Amino acid sequence: MPCSIRSATAADVPLILNFIRDLAVYEKLAHEVVATETALHHTLFGSPPAAQVVIAEVNGHPAGFALYFFNYSTFLAKPGLYLEDLFVKPEFRGAGAGKALLLHLAKIANARGCGRMEWSVLDWNEPAIKFYESLGAKRMKEWQICRLTGTALAQYA
Repeated sequence: MPCSIRSATAADVPLILNFIRDLAVYEKLAHEVVATETALHHTLFGSPPAAQVVIAEVNGHPAGFALYFFNYSTFLAKPGLYLEDLFVKPEFRGAGAGKALLLHLAKIANARGCGRMEWSVLDWNEPAIKFYESLGAKRMKEWQICRLTGTALAQYA
């Protein structure tokens, strides 16, 4: 099946929110989604945008998305691309949409002079882990994610 990748537009906000909700259901985290179309429109298409989104289409049908932003590596003295979310609808898995999204982001990272591209994967998500490793990704098992959010974050503001 032919797969194409395109940059999301503001008109895609409802689709992006649906992808986010579908991803959250898959990850058993639907209860954590508080994103709204208004918030996504402001943060993804405001000035400056906080992140960018690309959409995979298979035979003209929205199949998946990737949301990413740029960070910085002090050790490399180069920017990096951080993939926050990657999701492909179940009916399109195996059609090449996930690989097309990752390769598209790798091209963007390379064109921007990034020293690396990184993302997180849940430890139970074996299909995703195998997929990422098949593309040459290395798991950073010695690193742990730390997060301040909600009240814990606000108390330091």
